[in-house]
Amino acid sequence: MNTKKFKKEIWEYYESHGRKLPWRSIYDPYKIFVSEIMLQQTQVARVLKKYPEFIKKFPSFQSLASAKLSDVFLVWQGMGYNRRAKFMKHTAEIIVKDFGGIVPRDQRILKTLPGIGAGTAGSLLAFIYNEPVCFVETNIRRVMIHFFFKEEADIEEKDILKKVQETIDTSNPREWYYALMDYGSMLPKQGKINVNKKSKIYKKQTPFVGSRRQLRGRVIKFLLDKKSGSSSEIMRVYGAQKNEIDEVLVSLAKEGIIKKKGRFYSIPEE
Repeated sequence: MNTKKFKKEIWEYYESHGRKLPWRSIYDPYKIFVSEIMLQQTQVARVLKKYPEFIKKFPSFQSLASAKLSDVFLVWQGMGYNRRAKFMKHTAEIIVKDFGGIVPRDQRILKTLPGIGAGTAGSLLAFIYNEPVCFVETNIRRVMIHFFFKEEADIEEKDILKKVQETIDTSNPREWYYALMDYGSMLPKQGKINVNKKSKIYKKQTPFVGSRRQLRGRVIKFLLDKKSGSSSEIMRVYGAQKNEIDEVLVSLAKEGIIKKKGRFYSIPEE
């Protein structure tokens, strides 16, 4: 498919079926930042429920930067991947302290901030500053494979990025990326195969129930509810094996999500 025909189809679909999402109707860099971190590895439907609550509790970079980590985790409950909440708070602290509360307009700097990789750095520049930067996320990758790599397998990410670069609408990249994401979100609903499996970097997510991710979330919830606890106490509540609990506690402590004092663990205040 040629670029002109491709763009026409994407824009026509967006004009008729574009999603009305709360973070799209605003130009507040902080609120866009929160939405982009929340949308990492999380379905839009879940973010729609949590986003208003989070923004109400922490309405600015300053309020998030000065909040207790335990309070951030409390609001974050139900989102999963709790390290994202810690990264978000840490990044807010850096933006306030080092950049005067303004999101850096430099992709290289953004990629040095906690929890922000190349994809999120690009999306922040596109959605906050309407910069025609090149980035890929799940739905964009799906669109590019669907249109331009139909007969291929083990597709390199650099080849997908190249196609994104070639087709980007430089006059309005912000809306263009919204349009790509909405088209990509629609494709699985057509009952077709998940073309993202053809990507070389594709990894199937393991089931959540019974996973280490679920246990990590339960440990954090326990410590938020009880303020502190030992591995034995947590084991009695959730019935997991002690070695599993200990491994999760060590991992969470290493990441700075929890802290240990004696045999007891708790959520850090800062």
